[in-house]
Formats: sequence, C-alpha cells, structure tokens
Amino acid sequence: MARRKPTSSGKCSLCGRIFAKAAMTAHLKSCARKAQADEGAKKNVAKRPVFHLVVEGYYLPEYWIHLEVPMAARLELLDQFLRNVWLECCGHMSAFQIEGTVYSVAPGDIGEKPMTARLGEAVGPGVTFHHEYDFGDTTYLKLKVLSEYESALGAKEIRLLARNEPPVIPCSYCGKPAIRVCVECLYSDEGWLCKACASKHECDEEMFLPVVNSPRVGVCGYTG
Repeated sequence: MARRKPTSSGKCSLCGRIFAKAAMTAHLKSCARKAQADEGAKKNVAKRPVFHLVVEGYYLPEYWIHLEVPMAARLELLDQFLRNVWLECCGHMSAFQIEGTVYSVAPGDIGEKPMTARLGEAVGPGVTFHHEYDFGDTTYLKLKVLSEYESALGAKEIRLLARNEPPVIPCSYCGKPAIRVCVECLYSDEGWLCKACASKHECDEEMFLPVVNSPRVGVCGYTG
C-alpha cells in the first residue's frame, strides 16, 4: 500500500491531551500513575495486576493504540477487543503468534493452542508478539508489553489508554484529504480520493470504501 507515511499523533484517553506517537508512552507512565493514585484513594476498590500494551499496524505503524489489559484476561478477550476497535468486517479467522506458539480462534494445525490461554501465562513485560486477522487479506498487528502494574480495571475489561488521531491521507490526484478509497486502484497508489475526485473516478462506486482510522482501511469490506 504505497503512500506517504503521515506524522502520527494521538489523544490520551485519561486526560484528553494530544501527543506525538513517540511521546505518548512517556506521558502515559505519569498520567496512568495519577489515575491509579486517584483510584487508590477510593475505599474498597479491588485492584488486580494488568499489562500496559502498545499495539500498532505492522505495515502501517501510524495506526496505534495503548491498552490496559488484566493479566488474567484470556487472549480471546484481547482478540475480540481488537476486532471491535480495528478489524471486524466479515467474521474472519484470527490468531496470535507468541514466541513461536500460535494461539488460534479455532485451533486446527498441530501445535496450535486455543485463545482460552490467559495473557499473563503467555507474555510478560518486554515481550513483543503479533496478531493476524483474516488469513486471506490479512491485517497484521504488532503488540508489545510495556509494563506491569496494578489497576482497578474489571477482570473482563480492557481500557483504551490512547489512540492515534486519524491520519490525513492526501487524494492521489489533487492532494486534498481523501475520504474514499478505491480498492480496485489502491495498490497502484491511485485509490485515495477526495469528494470531488471520487465523483470523477472511472471505477464503479461499488469499489469504494470509506477512509477510516484503522490499519485495515481499504481492505476486504471494512468500513470501520
């Protein structure tokens, strides 16, 4: 998918401030600590160990999210969250690749394990692993465990800590912000279309998908 990589920034979900991608990790360390302190000041608040994960598109790293996930959560909970936020279009298969082991939504091959495994049993701080959605038109994600701490997060909850702001993708013809993508022309780098150029584009409108804030933009039937 050849196109210029835009500068990436995102919004912290805890305080609402905007930071560059490279600065967000450092910001969340202090912002999350404050949130934890505020939670700790409340009486009878149960805490549990959680991981701070950063997730990004493997080939499109301008799409990224920071998550707080209970260590006791099953991989299937994380898989469903990624589907809901970034991926789900047609109920495709998915899998995690973790240090040589495949955890599949529907294990079939020898050695594959189910996603009922708990996150804390599969990874630890500093571990990088991968997720694949749709084994035909695959969207690849890279995940890394940044840290471990305690939080009042629910046992079956995932907290979105930060997310990239939608990248401004220029129209392939005039340079204005694209709002449509032609899947027929996408891989020749002529598929990004502003409103005016979309009305003049030679392909049928059935080939158009909306430009959405996801590393699956322009793939299969994904509309966000």
